[in-house]
Amino acid sequence: MKVLGKNIELNPRRWGLRVQSALIVAVIVAATVLVYATFFVLTMFESLTKAADTAASTRADQVVAQFRSEPPGLFDAVPFTTDSNILVVQVVDDRGVVIQASTGSPPIPLTDRRYQGPPDRSETARADRRFRDLRLTTATVTYEGRAYQVIVATSYRDIFHNVELAATLAAIGSPFVVAIACLATYLVIGRSLRSVESIRERVSSISSSKLSGRVPVPEAKDEIAALAETMNEMLARLEAAHRAQQRFVSDASHELRSPLSTITAALEVGAIHPELLDAELVQTTLIPESERMRRLIEDLLLLARADEFGIPLKLVDVDLDALVEDEVRRAQTATTKSIVTSLAPIQIQADPAQLGRAIRNVIDNAIKYASATVTVNLVGEPGHAHLTIADDGPGVPEAEQARVFDRFYRVGDDRGRGSGGSGLGLSITAEIIAAHRGSIRLDGGSAGAIVHIELPLTS
Repeated sequence: MKVLGKNIELNPRRWGLRVQSALIVAVIVAATVLVYATFFVLTMFESLTKAADTAASTRADQVVAQFRSEPPGLFDAVPFTTDSNILVVQVVDDRGVVIQASTGSPPIPLTDRRYQGPPDRSETARADRRFRDLRLTTATVTYEGRAYQVIVATSYRDIFHNVELAATLAAIGSPFVVAIACLATYLVIGRSLRSVESIRERVSSISSSKLSGRVPVPEAKDEIAALAETMNEMLARLEAAHRAQQRFVSDASHELRSPLSTITAALEVGAIHPELLDAELVQTTLIPESERMRRLIEDLLLLARADEFGIPLKLVDVDLDALVEDEVRRAQTATTKSIVTSLAPIQIQADPAQLGRAIRNVIDNAIKYASATVTVNLVGEPGHAHLTIADDGPGVPEAEQARVFDRFYRVGDDRGRGSGGSGLGLSITAEIIAAHRGSIRLDGGSAGAIVHIELPLTS
């Protein structure tokens, strides 16, 4: 649809937030004003009617009081005076004759009803046209054996006029109230969206190669400011993840390049000098380096799967002390260093293959850096098993203890082949322990390193 050359979208779902919010507020305010105006008009009508009935009842009681001191027809003129509220006052005998009335009263009773029960305080006048819009209040009194009826009339017309005036003012003012609320909502939402738009523009300018940018945070501590702060935190996490990924790719390339370069160099020598490509070269160079590269690739694939899906586990009941003892026995066959154990019998639910690999990595790492002795302790604590593996080596500086489980991280950034490993062992261990809902941390300074592993007990 086109209006003055502009396209107007008729589908409400495609209207902007400002328009939708303004229309919603308009509907809510209109409904609220309508309910309030209706309630106000009805309450006003009831209040005016009650006030008129109260004034009429008071006047009727004043006239009735005259019967105690004077005979009918000779009452004092004061109760029969009229004003803006009281229009007519009559005293009618049992024959329907008006025996005394206020000035300007019709000669006939305002109602032809005879007394037959309790007073009727809401009758409608049945006199001539001048007195049709009256609200009547009646009272019956007996004097010397005869029944007399006191009739006091108030104006319905004044009540209706006041109520109609209030309803008219409400009807005229309501559209202005709705329009002001709609406009105010439109402007306020627009002002709020300016902050959102500045955030959007800043985010759109941030590229994957430059994640250091941050969105502006409004001064007001509202939801928009909270959104901006959350987006800045998200960008910080993305930047850290991007840097970690770059380091990971760089480190992985470095680790793969080393064995691949060795294998390539050996093959090139063999191509030029076939007589040098003998069994010794294959056994001492090609096979170890290819095996090293295979293990590295498997570790990288394991970590990649852990990042995306988590490490799959086949949980069974496992005697943790027996599992640790098997890994200690295996390690003792490959080292001359002493391994001292203290293992309490503990059973948990675990994947024996994966958990054994994690424990093996920690024990091998402790043996590599130990001076003479590795100590392995396993105890049961409330709710979990606590395994500690300590060495008497140089330890790890406190500033670097939190990073030993990072991928490709080695203390002192030692990447020489003589240090052994690729720096992924403890990273894989941390992933396996986390998959078992456990925790791992490292303590210790110059007196050696202690790795603490906590695993939940079988419930």
